Amino acid sequence: MSITIRKIDVLLGAYAESHRNHTNEVIHCICVPAIVFALLGLLWALHPLVATLAAIAALIYYGALSLPFAAGMVLMVALMLLVLDALPGRSVLPLSIVVFVAAWVGQFIGHHIEGKKPSFFDDLRFLLIGPLFVLSFLYKRWHLPY
Repeated sequence: MSITIRKIDVLLGAYAESHRNHTNEVIHCICVPAIVFALLGLLWALHPLVATLAAIAALIYYGALSLPFAAGMVLMVALMLLVLDALPGRSVLPLSIVVFVAAWVGQFIGHHIEGKKPSFFDDLRFLLIGPLFVLSFLYKRWHLPY
């Protein structure tokens, strides 16, 4: 009998290697969604269609890895895009810059506490896996398969 290991499990396992410290995990649960929001906001400031197309591209990648994770990310991204659409246009860029910088500072503080470098230094795909890592905590808490 052979056991098939899914690509998402391999990626989450590799990502988890530098995210074992509880404080770092908590920081990531706050900062990773903030970075996603800020990145969408930076793209939104260019043009809402740019942000939407980037989100769709990421969601296609997520769908190839895990349909349940893709569904969760659709909800999260849709909510973020709705918030960006509701913000006054002139506030999106400065808000996104502040959130982006502050959240990355938080990430690096978390990795300093962890004593390990961020995963994306070894593989840029981990920039897209971070949100799934955070979402996995919620899925595990709610006993949802991914």
